Amino acid sequence: MAYRELIMIEVREILRRVALGEGARPIAAAVGIDRKTVTRYVNAAKEAGVTRDTELTDDVVHDVARRVQCRAPAERSDEWRGVAVHRERIAAWLTQSRPLRLRKIHTLLTRDHGLSVSYDTLRRIAMQELGWRKQRPTVLVADGKPGEEAQIDFGLMGTIFDASEGHARRFYALVVTLVVSRYMFVWPTFVQTTEAVCEGLDAAWKFFGAMARVLVPDNMSSVVMKADPLAPTITPTFLDYAQDRGIFIDAARVRTPRDKGRVENQIAYVRESCFDGESFTSIDDARRHAARWSRDDAGGRVHGTTRRVPREVFECEEKPHMLAAPTTPFDVPTWGVARVHPDHHVQVARALYSVPTRYIGQQVRVRADRTMVRIYIGTELIKTHPRVAQGKRSTDRADYPDGTADL
Repeated sequence: MAYRELIMIEVREILRRVALGEGARPIAAAVGIDRKTVTRYVNAAKEAGVTRDTELTDDVVHDVARRVQCRAPAERSDEWRGVAVHRERIAAWLTQSRPLRLRKIHTLLTRDHGLSVSYDTLRRIAMQELGWRKQRPTVLVADGKPGEEAQIDFGLMGTIFDASEGHARRFYALVVTLVVSRYMFVWPTFVQTTEAVCEGLDAAWKFFGAMARVLVPDNMSSVVMKADPLAPTITPTFLDYAQDRGIFIDAARVRTPRDKGRVENQIAYVRESCFDGESFTSIDDARRHAARWSRDDAGGRVHGTTRRVPREVFECEEKPHMLAAPTTPFDVPTWGVARVHPDHHVQVARALYSVPTRYIGQQVRVRADRTMVRIYIGTELIKTHPRVAQGKRSTDRADYPDGTADL
């Protein structure tokens, strides 16, 4: 018959009352425990040599409790023993490069190996004996130095009517969380392009009045061109942004949300607390609301983990260690590859730009921002032009061979 296992403080109380000479019946009434249970602990205390003069240390109490609560393991059922015969086979199926589903394993054992066992029994054995679906242990990740790191992530938030498009559109939020203080900034946007990330980050630095030294993004395509556990390839445009702002990028590993846990577990909170149930007239209206919410609601609450107010921690501990916020917006460039045509020109954003004759037929890299176009071969800058409109050309006559400039 099953009975309740007593905790340390209850066992100590029983032993304390026994030492005072109380009987099992009054002890049971005073402690609120069945008399038979009290009797078992009294008998165990006698077996352990506990007397009225024994000091009731934790070790003594534990020894008495162990004598009552430690029972011989139950004998395995025939079904359990039947599954144990196939333990190695089941383990191999569960750990191969493409693990089998446990339902399929149950089918194979029943059909091909003559095992008569319920799925529930197989499931219990897989969980208890083989660690199937056992939650992996976690390690506490240090926050690092104040002002050092900001984690960023996108999350789908809902819909906003876009007057320019004439219909409702899904919108996202770029969430920027400072690791030590947990102070966050939320930037609604319709798109997740590199330009949107740069715009949102500049808005965050303006909101904070300071800039983190290291960014930890996930593997969003607008930031990471090729994911790698040790050396991810950052998109040229975003790397340009990081170099211009003087910050560094430490991208999270693929499908490893723990690498950016400070922002990852805030996405649902942002959606539910900042946007659910709200209505906005435009994306700008949503941005004003998000900035106020970031400052007053999220920033002014007592954080559930740190038990401190994020905005206050930021002002006192993080902001003094951060970089100065940029004062001008970032001119987001476009990087690309082009080939030099026989007419000495390359096409960039549907406009033409000339390069010297010796580069005809070669492949070049081009960087175009709002005002300038730069053309490279490898690391060498071979030509610059002012940016021209689509359909126009920028031609430097000096790029042509001598005697042909006027042809």
